Amino acid sequence: MEYSKNNDALGVANRGNPAESGLCTLCRADCTGMCETFVSSMLGRKLLYPRDFGAITAGNKNIDHVGVSYNALRIEGYNYGAKGLPSGLSNSADDCIFPNVDITTQFGKNTQTKSRVPLMTGALGSTFIAEKYWDSFAIGAALVGYPIVIGENVVGIDRAAVIENGKISKAPEMDRRIDTYLKYFDGEHGAIIVQLNVEDTRNGVAEYIIGKYGEKVIIELKWGQGAKDIGGEIQVKNLDYALFLSKRGYVVDPDPNSAEVQEAFKHGALKSFARHSRLGYTDLSSEPDVKKSFMDSVAYLRQIGFKRITLKTGAYGMEGLAMAIKYASEAKLDLLTIDGAGGGTGMSPWNMMETWGVPSIYLHSKAREYADILSAQGVDVVDMAFAGGFAREDHMFKALALGAPYVKLICMGRALMIPGFLGSNVEGVLNPAKKAAVNGNWDSLPKSVLAYGASPEEIFASYYDVQKRVGADAMKEIPFGAVAAWTLSDKLAAGLQQLMAGARKFSLSAISREDVIALNRETAAVTGLSFITEANDDKAKAILKA
Repeated sequence: MEYSKNNDALGVANRGNPAESGLCTLCRADCTGMCETFVSSMLGRKLLYPRDFGAITAGNKNIDHVGVSYNALRIEGYNYGAKGLPSGLSNSADDCIFPNVDITTQFGKNTQTKSRVPLMTGALGSTFIAEKYWDSFAIGAALVGYPIVIGENVVGIDRAAVIENGKISKAPEMDRRIDTYLKYFDGEHGAIIVQLNVEDTRNGVAEYIIGKYGEKVIIELKWGQGAKDIGGEIQVKNLDYALFLSKRGYVVDPDPNSAEVQEAFKHGALKSFARHSRLGYTDLSSEPDVKKSFMDSVAYLRQIGFKRITLKTGAYGMEGLAMAIKYASEAKLDLLTIDGAGGGTGMSPWNMMETWGVPSIYLHSKAREYADILSAQGVDVVDMAFAGGFAREDHMFKALALGAPYVKLICMGRALMIPGFLGSNVEGVLNPAKKAAVNGNWDSLPKSVLAYGASPEEIFASYYDVQKRVGADAMKEIPFGAVAAWTLSDKLAAGLQQLMAGARKFSLSAISREDVIALNRETAAVTGLSFITEANDDKAKAILKA
């Protein structure tokens, strides 16, 4: 099914072709709008409703859906009851209102990590996008109170980092990222998570993190992601940097040490290099070997001091999925993030992204099935996060319901980066002296922004909410990208609360699989959910026959 580029009811439009998430397949940092996520980063919860109230009426354009995807799920509404009411509330109509829906969540076994909203970022690692917009991403996450992930290879590609014999003595970029988050972290809601891949393990990242930051940081083992089935990549356009990365032990393609490659670069036929990471577990050939290696890695991380450990796995097949869920559960990990194909990234082979791996809804459906199998055996199943093509509040509800009761967080990658781009571009225009520092791309405010205002106080609906959180004096240090992140999060939170109230679920733990239904029988078969007219049909007929 193709998705529409325009939504007249909300007054939003995609610049490029929309993916299942509603985001353009190619999301640009310099974009002037106006996709739903872009506009939501300014208007916040106002974008939950159709535009031009008082002059319009609005109706759903189409509820048919062909094929299997999260968009083929519908959310059930109920005409009576109220479940999961927070403490202190009654089941009166005065208490059962959507602002009273509790969307706070927590994950972990021995140590609980709290989040104000059931969100977390995808891994923001060695891509230059992550480096340039980190302040917006990290400060926004810290202020809102959701976890943010520092992805793989951050130390390895840092030219200023000092690494000798697998021991890091200096890692300024990693320090900057962690310190920026911790400066605004309230000490209770959210978390900073650092990933480990093969190169990070060799370079001693875990040892450096535990030695300098201790329990302030969660460590994450990485098996893969939903965008590709090989290691992470970045693109570099400098021969000296490509040679540096090769010397540091990375796979660089084409080989910058080749005289022929250097000549091609010198004459302009070759303009960039791709830096690749390595595959894990290449020396193992069987499931028992993988399990032992994984458990040994977890045991080592605990031995050196990490109390909170998580795992990120990608869109591998059913065997890999079962391994991830079972091993993470037996190791008593704090979180397992399962990323389905369709996830976005900045530098992956495009046709691999288009053709490799298990799409999110298929993978997530089996994850819930496998979790049930383990739970029936008495296993304490690991808490989960679902990732892969999510951008809106309805996506959040559907994924939480599909994976209930195991899913505690929804991981968003590109969607949570858009407010950082937007805010930085606005800040670069309004404060030209800071344009380079914030990596602004605009020379003037576009019509898509001027339609809502010309100052940050006018543009961002949540500006004063952020100011209340940090204080008026500190507000000048908050990047506009973080203000935009708060604004988008507020829209997602309010939208999720409304959907939950309609389903009569007033806390996340009350959400169940019965709260989502399938629009077509193929989706019902894949997910194990009820077909739309068969859900509660037995109860309906019992009423009629009573």
